[in-house]
Order: sequence, then structure tokens, then C-alpha cells
Amino acid sequence: MPSDIIVAIDGYSGCGKSSTAKATAQALDYTYIDSGAMYRAVTLYLLQHQITISDTEAVIQSLPDIHIHFSAKKETLSPVYETYLNRENVEQAIRDMEVSANVSEVSAIPEVRKAMVHLQRNMGKDKRVVMDGRDIGTNVFPQAELKIFMTADLMARAHRRKKELEAKGSSATLEEIAANLAERDRIDTSRSENPLVKADDAVVIDTTHLQFDEQVHQVVALAQKAMNVN
Repeated sequence: MPSDIIVAIDGYSGCGKSSTAKATAQALDYTYIDSGAMYRAVTLYLLQHQITISDTEAVIQSLPDIHIHFSAKKETLSPVYETYLNRENVEQAIRDMEVSANVSEVSAIPEVRKAMVHLQRNMGKDKRVVMDGRDIGTNVFPQAELKIFMTADLMARAHRRKKELEAKGSSATLEEIAANLAERDRIDTSRSENPLVKADDAVVIDTTHLQFDEQVHQVVALAQKAMNVN
């Protein structure tokens, strides 16, 4: 009988972490948890309530008023989880460029990270989850049975993000998107609280020249091996 595991996928913005994690979870019949969406939801709340992100004390005071959960989209046959902020579906709103421009600064606040990590650990306490983010394998679930670290060339990531935004009706220039990704990389890798680093036992997957199906196949195969699936 296959063992229940945790699949932790970390890496840079725009590498295809979330889409790969979603597809992997569906293939394994596991629950997908988008940790990045949680930080985006916090960021959206701060922007909506005109709370200055650099005012750390004000951000900390707002945390008890922020309630995040995921719910499966009803119209789909397989589980597709959407993000809810204080009972409102914000799956589209959290992908806005203004949120993208501020989320790394918000996620660098230690108290925000502690609050989100607490939620994430509760969600994964029974295993059978695929979670993506930036410190899942190093901090949230250092005991995860499978850790993946995804990377890709900056411009390849920018092109992918542009397509995603256009598909959702948003627009931004390639230069703006590349600059946003580069700045997020800088903040994510240099923050003092659990920066983006590869776990020592993580498997590196460079998606620069991979088709989506190829990267999903790699992760699913690694997961099945970790689960002792013959």
C-alpha cells in the first residue's frame, strides 16, 4: 500500500510551481495548498484597507482580522482549490500586478510568516498534500518526504507570467514583469526570515526548456517513488 507523503515544491516566481503542484495533486489525488496565495491574500487585505506595508506594527495588528481558507471550485470534476479571504473568493484579485508588486515585502515580515506557517502546518498535518512556496521544504515541512526546487531563466519566467496575466484579462509589459520578478527574487532570497534557498535534499528541476507536461511528469514520478508505488 502506498505511503502517504508531503510534496514540498519551492522555487522562484514564474517557474510553474503552482500549476505543477496543482497538476501533481490531481494526479496523486492529494490536496493542493497554494502557500503563495496565502501571502497574496494578506497583501490584498492590506491594500484594500489602506494599511501601509512598511508600517510593520499596523500589519501585525491586522493579522487577527485576516482569515484565509481554500475551497474546491464546484464546477470542476477534479479538485481545483480557490482562495478565500474573509469568506470572499479572491482567486482573481490576488493575481493583480499591484499585489504582485507588494507580496514579497509583506511575506518578508516575520510575524506574517509565522502566522501563515502555522496555518500551513495545520493544513498538512495529515499528509497527502502538495504545497508550493519558497520555504516549504526548508521551514514549513522540513520532514517532507519529497522536496522539489524549481528554477528557470528570468526571461522565460517573464514570458510565462505575461501569458498568465493576459489569459486573466490583465496586462503589463514584458519589461515590467521581468523587473517585478527580479525584485521579488532579490527580496525572497535576501530576507532575514526563512529566505528562499534550496533544501539540501531537494531535487532541482530547471523548467526553462521543459514543456508543462514534462515537468509535471517528473514530479509525479518522483512522488510515486517516494510513496513506494511500484
